[in-house]
Amino acid sequence: MLPLRLIREQTDEVRSACALRGVEAPIDEILEVDRARRALLTEVEGMRAERNQAGRAIGATRDPDERQRLIDAQRQVASRLDELDAAVRERDEELQRLLLELPNLLHASVPEGGEEAGQVLFEGIGAGERIPTDPPLPVSAAPRPASEEGRRPHWEIGEARGLIDFERGTKISGSRFYVLRGAAARLQRALIGWMLDLHRERGWDEVYVPFVVREEMLVGSGQLPKFGDNLYRDHEDDVWLIPTAEVPVTNLYRDEILPLDALPIHHVAYSPCFRRERMSAGRDVRGIKRGHQFDKVELVKFCEPERSWDELETLLDEALEVVRQLGFRYRVVRLAAGDVGAASALTYDVEVWAPGAEEWLEVSSCSNFLDYQARRASLRYRDAEGRVRHMHTLNGSGLALPRTLAALLEQYERPDGIEVPEVLRPYLGGAALIEDEPQPGS
Repeated sequence: MLPLRLIREQTDEVRSACALRGVEAPIDEILEVDRARRALLTEVEGMRAERNQAGRAIGATRDPDERQRLIDAQRQVASRLDELDAAVRERDEELQRLLLELPNLLHASVPEGGEEAGQVLFEGIGAGERIPTDPPLPVSAAPRPASEEGRRPHWEIGEARGLIDFERGTKISGSRFYVLRGAAARLQRALIGWMLDLHRERGWDEVYVPFVVREEMLVGSGQLPKFGDNLYRDHEDDVWLIPTAEVPVTNLYRDEILPLDALPIHHVAYSPCFRRERMSAGRDVRGIKRGHQFDKVELVKFCEPERSWDELETLLDEALEVVRQLGFRYRVVRLAAGDVGAASALTYDVEVWAPGAEEWLEVSSCSNFLDYQARRASLRYRDAEGRVRHMHTLNGSGLALPRTLAALLEQYERPDGIEVPEVLRPYLGGAALIEDEPQPGS
């Protein structure tokens, strides 16, 4: 949420950010309601001052008739003040509703345009040196890696080797669901366990959070009110299934004032994620790239405002460390304005190359939200001077499944099975190869 003062004082900058995003925001309406609210407050303050003065006059008068006249007049003032207070509350509620519709401001480095205007900043393979793209290339102009003969897309690998059952997944839950079988299920569990351990060893504090949340938690992290149609809700208990662990983790410290020495806080959390994936016409949705249910290891940071841009760079490096240790070919894309999430000021996407499908798959989005989420969720700390300030929040995936699994299957398929990356072998009993799984009923 943007502070009202910023909207008043930097109106043109707010308009520009909304225009770059292609968002029609109620800026004029916010300013109009704000002016009306301030006019009401001025009237309230004036009437309260008169009431205080009249109270002193009532106490000083010795004339019973004059005293009664003043008391009757004050009853009328009190009635009017009640009306004004109610009007102020209505304006406050209206302002709150309108402010929730505004996106965050954008960092100066964010390029204009939509998805294809995002900039490829650098590429790399595994633990090798990353190669910068200088100057950054738009995604639409970036060259694709050469095709690798014999590579199959993961949906063919999964079905042929008995690792992914699309037919039975659709049978039990509908389209965009699937079943991982045998070694594939264990491989996904190994990825999750290894990623959690890796981040924990690198200084992150692991938390296990609820997978359902109250509505105000989604408002706090920015998913509501805009993205309500993409979420799953239990109307009877009035709770929502989480679209990402970012939601409960971001709200862990809502309505609290933390001491300065508590910051920075770095949390890592595993969760299943539930989203109504609405695929645009023509988009390739084969395989397990886009589903209504998927697993993810999420990274969330809380820090002082002065540190958040440095924290974004280290957050990106955390996601890249996972990619590097898995030996993937990867690239980092700075998203363009029309593709940056409403709550974010700057987002880097980490993409890995799927050699069978011959496409880049996004496995992490690392974002700096500045104080946008903190204002919505009342995330505060007390600084060295004793002032209460809003924290800055950041988050990214470290990594998201199942695209990580899809890329792994395509990169590591061998004639006799799926080679297990070395870092995952301890989580699979030392196995170096995943062999085909027999299909019941086949």
